[in-house]
Amino acid sequence: MSHLGNIARDVKNVNHLIQFHAQIIHHCLHHQSYWIATLLGHCGRFRAPLAYARQLFDSVPHPNVLLFTCMLKLYSQFGAHDDVISLFGRMQSSGVRPDAFVFPTVIKSAGKLGVGVQAHVLKLGYDSDRYIRNAVMDMYAKHGPIEVARKVFDEMPEKAIADWNSMVSGYWKWGDEVEARRVFDMMPERNIISWTAMVSGYSKCSDLDNARRFFEEMPIRSVVSWNAMLSGYVQNGLAEEGLRLFEEMMDAGVQPDETTWVTVISSCSAHGDLRLAESLVGSLDRRAIEMNCFVRTALLDMYAKCGSLETARKIFDEMTVRNPVSWNAMISAYARNGDLMLAREFFDKMPEKNVISWNSMIAGYAQNGQSATAVELFKEMSTTKNMKPDEVTVVSVVSACGHLGTLELGRWVVDFIARNKIQLSISGYNSLIFMYSRCGSMEEAKRVFHDMPSRDIVSYNSLIAGFAAHGHGFEAFDLMSKMQEEGIKPDRITFIGVLTACSHAGLSEEGHWIFESIEHPEVDHYACMVDLLGRAGELDEAKRLVDKMPMKPHAGVYGALLNACRIHRCVELGELAAGQLFELEPENSGNYILLSNIYASVGRWEDVEGVRKAMREKGVKKTTGYSWVEFNKKIHRFIAGDQSHERTEEIYGVLAELGKRMRELGYMADKSCVLRDVEEEEKEEMVGTHSEKLAIGFGLVVSEVGAVIRVVKNLRVCGDCHLAIKMISKLVGREIVVRDNNRFHRFKDGECSCKDYW
Repeated sequence: MSHLGNIARDVKNVNHLIQFHAQIIHHCLHHQSYWIATLLGHCGRFRAPLAYARQLFDSVPHPNVLLFTCMLKLYSQFGAHDDVISLFGRMQSSGVRPDAFVFPTVIKSAGKLGVGVQAHVLKLGYDSDRYIRNAVMDMYAKHGPIEVARKVFDEMPEKAIADWNSMVSGYWKWGDEVEARRVFDMMPERNIISWTAMVSGYSKCSDLDNARRFFEEMPIRSVVSWNAMLSGYVQNGLAEEGLRLFEEMMDAGVQPDETTWVTVISSCSAHGDLRLAESLVGSLDRRAIEMNCFVRTALLDMYAKCGSLETARKIFDEMTVRNPVSWNAMISAYARNGDLMLAREFFDKMPEKNVISWNSMIAGYAQNGQSATAVELFKEMSTTKNMKPDEVTVVSVVSACGHLGTLELGRWVVDFIARNKIQLSISGYNSLIFMYSRCGSMEEAKRVFHDMPSRDIVSYNSLIAGFAAHGHGFEAFDLMSKMQEEGIKPDRITFIGVLTACSHAGLSEEGHWIFESIEHPEVDHYACMVDLLGRAGELDEAKRLVDKMPMKPHAGVYGALLNACRIHRCVELGELAAGQLFELEPENSGNYILLSNIYASVGRWEDVEGVRKAMREKGVKKTTGYSWVEFNKKIHRFIAGDQSHERTEEIYGVLAELGKRMRELGYMADKSCVLRDVEEEEKEEMVGTHSEKLAIGFGLVVSEVGAVIRVVKNLRVCGDCHLAIKMISKLVGREIVVRDNNRFHRFKDGECSCKDYW
């Protein structure tokens, strides 16, 4: 016994643990449980693998309460709370009666389910144990209701400092500053944990003045106290104050720990200042700080956010140990920088992906205009074993469906959310409003809006933007009024949405009234007004508004003016607007095309050629127009004159038949949309195979009779296509919804929802 006792005292590492285990088995001791319990204690001390600890535990055929207690504590120490509950169940089924030492550990691990464990406590008569009472009170303080925690606290005959601290932290957890402060003031004796809880609490509710006051009044401070104040500054976006506090910490001779460095490095990341970042790294080097995986990952993220991806990559490459956070930081860095190829390369090479890895990659695609790829990656994620998408995932995917205009796919994602019981916050519901609006289903967008348990300004702005895109001016106007009635003040986005809605609906008087109500209109609001006036044919007034703007007009203002000139064939003013745009956006081919349209509409073909020549000389390439249709959750894309689709013959056959029937009803192609001076027959053929017509032809071939056909186009619908689609909708008895880069057109019975005002 004494020999083994000496070995137990001399255990230094995991290898010694294994040797000690062998000694126990070799001697077949009657007190084996005692020595296994000793070994389990060493497992926690040396962070030995849980698998080895469980092997030790399982080596005893009939473990007693001591062994169960040691193993339960070990699981809890490693954060394996599910294993705690599972082992506690085995303990009960084995007939081993728990003692008072078991329950604090089990209640802590059970979380909200600790109420059930409390029943066992009462049954066994342990409810008067001070440690169990503290665990029960702490459970209610963390998981609610806080009133029950307070009742347990008030009934305690003697209160330890840990009990007081649990109540203070509990009240801060539930946002009750008044009670947290009252309990703190009542405390007969406060320790460093009490003071630090007050600093953290005020920091979390963004009251940095009170947080700093409590910090300054602390009798003594530990590194944890400094970290709490540092975190408060960083989490509230006050990076410079955080860095100044860090310097004070250094001057006070407090040795930073890992949390300190990660917090300070994160502060530099938020500041985005490479000079500060380099200064901090110099401080790390001078102090010979040992940089473990977590610190290096924070440095990596800092350099990436400061725009130095090369340094970030160098740190990553030099890391001998990398965790998922390190990999995710690199994926996010490259995705944020728009380098999706390198982001995907890191993603594919990751030895073990977690939900954050998938979310970073999906969001990267969605935010960089690759919505289709984002959706495809989500499909792959949803079929990956042990990988459960969360709200962050589905928000990115729902937004991607909105950008694509794929209603069928969007509904599939919504169904996925319901099946997997993914809880949505306001942000999640807002993304659904955006998706339904952008997919042309305002009824579903309105339903989501009205069913939301609570709404914020983004909710209103999303629905208003949807109304604007569909030309529902009065609905947008009314929604802004309701928003104000509910105490939500319109912001710049709100006014842009409502002004756009008025412009698309021809509500000139209402638009004027809204514009005049804006206290300090910004340049974007002026652009909306120029668009509204221009569409209404009030070009002189639009020009006067531009001339008297208190700020310099941007491209959006002149773009609205140029488009108005296209609508009303005003060459002189169009040339003036285009000239400004050529300086502001020399690479934007759309401005050249709009001016070409104006020249072509009045037959000035030499000027059309002059614009084309200028584009060639400046290296400006015309944006390719394309349209797409969703079918069976896949996107089918077409360009003008496209013959690459597998069902091309059927598509052209349908369009040819429709063209014949349309001409019998008096249809004549609007050839002014063609920007080249070619033969009339060739012009007609060119407009007859525009991408939106091909997409509609495909929709007619594959969809069921009577089904709505939904088309998305990346450019504005041309006049000829608009006229043709109206006639097609009547001939085939179908509703055809077309979303171009400007608005929605809902064609039905030979009419369009825009009333030819677009």
